[in-house]
Amino acid sequence: MSVLEKFGLSASFSLQSSSIFNTETVIAITLFMFLLCACIVIGHLLEENRWANESITALLLGLASGGIVLLVTKGYSSKLLVFNEELFFIYLLPPIIFNAGFQVKKKQFFKNFSTILLFGVLGTVISFCLISLGGFLLFKKIGVTSLGVQDYLAIGAIFSATDSVCTLQVLSQDETPFLYSVVFGEGVVNDATSIVLFNAVQKLDLSDASAMTALSLLGTFLYLFFTSTILGVVVGLLSAYIIKTLYIGRHSTDREIAIMMLLAYMSYLIAELISLSGILTVFFCGIVMSHYTWHNITESSRLTTKHSFATISFIAETFIFLYVGMDALDIDKWKKSEASAGTILAVSSTFVALVLIGRAAFVFPLANLLNYTKKREAQKMGWNRQFIAWWAGLMRGAVTVALSYNEFTDSGDSSTSVHSLMITCTIVVVLFSTLVFGSVTKPLIEALLGRHARQGASDVSATDITSLEDLRILFMENGDQRENGGGDNTNQQPRGGGFRLMMRHPTWTAHHLWRKFDDKFMRPVFGGRGFMPYEPSSPTGAADPSHEHYESEEQ
Repeated sequence: MSVLEKFGLSASFSLQSSSIFNTETVIAITLFMFLLCACIVIGHLLEENRWANESITALLLGLASGGIVLLVTKGYSSKLLVFNEELFFIYLLPPIIFNAGFQVKKKQFFKNFSTILLFGVLGTVISFCLISLGGFLLFKKIGVTSLGVQDYLAIGAIFSATDSVCTLQVLSQDETPFLYSVVFGEGVVNDATSIVLFNAVQKLDLSDASAMTALSLLGTFLYLFFTSTILGVVVGLLSAYIIKTLYIGRHSTDREIAIMMLLAYMSYLIAELISLSGILTVFFCGIVMSHYTWHNITESSRLTTKHSFATISFIAETFIFLYVGMDALDIDKWKKSEASAGTILAVSSTFVALVLIGRAAFVFPLANLLNYTKKREAQKMGWNRQFIAWWAGLMRGAVTVALSYNEFTDSGDSSTSVHSLMITCTIVVVLFSTLVFGSVTKPLIEALLGRHARQGASDVSATDITSLEDLRILFMENGDQRENGGGDNTNQQPRGGGFRLMMRHPTWTAHHLWRKFDDKFMRPVFGGRGFMPYEPSSPTGAADPSHEHYESEEQ
């Protein structure tokens, strides 16, 4: 008997026999669209609430809807739609990750790149190792004995993936720009790294495990990471070159938007087709497109693409949280797990504890290590910032659920009772971390940073600008002296000062050199800010100072 028959809707809502639509599918999708609309409206009403955000709203609405369906069907099912993990990876995750790369503030992202890279790559690897080892040592004491070594490694990758979207909803870019940049950047790099680790684990041959197995895992990880990144950059540059050369927007803005969307999605599909990380590929494709391609399209298309990508990402993320909330009450999985409430609680608590320990094991040591390399106190991460960075990264979401389904299901259904237990406990952890950690983050930031958050951010920004200006002046002084043919005594002093400044500020130095290379070689070929062909019917906004300032902030 179907879910709709349990509702008593089959007869009253039956369509004509000649209809190409399936009655149950139409009604289920309609109800799901209604839930999405309700979630958007409720999220808007709770915009200023310090304890709630749209992810929490979607989860709670999904739980309530699943409970209602479960009651009406008398325990038959809690789902309106049934789908497997392919829906996550093929349709929902790509727009979320692409938008993360496309909307990222590149200036802040690359300014804090050393911190983001350490947290997002090295930190994820540390968390992966600790969670895998902890699960291997503790699960057998709980009574979970049928998991293999590859399953434990997969669990480490699954629970190392943070929920960057939910994290952004509780952080303010205006009040805490440093934390926003670091946690957001680390979140998207962390998601990509976790998926690369997960794919690397799937490729491991553990039948003859040895000391070379760890090196094999490292080699596979590095291969997937760099090749996926290169593929994303190549496709992004290809889109920029095509749109700049053909200037499609002079005839049709729809075509240039369409080719951006199709090439971005194609980068993901190509990566998956050749067994690379599609998530990492589409993320860096988004970064490259925002740096080059976005500036090559017409002004109206710029506004359309930014809002379109953000809207599609928002709907996909909300859809996922609605489904997760509804799937938490899936009676079939709970029954198939054949586990008592105590076992489910023990396994879920173990997961949460390992997530807490795994994140603390890299946030605090790496943050203090980075503090030793910074000269100014305003640039260092104090204990309050470290604690917030640790806490804000504890939430688990879409990537965790998707990887769990991928690992512990076979053809859309969990194959064994322990696999059903792992999926059920994963959903419990996602619910708990989002509802508890997510709701407390905003009040925690206010308690630890308070009214001084904005002032502290201004101080950091001011010192950084000063450092960059000093660096530029020293580079200019060296160039002027070489051109004027100054003597040895006049040349040595500035060069020494410039070298010391480069050693003290390697990030700014790399940024300065990249901008010179970008302006001289890359932008003349691939376009970008300042290289868009002028079309009288499509104003570029170059004369608008506010527009110029907005574009400079994106860099």
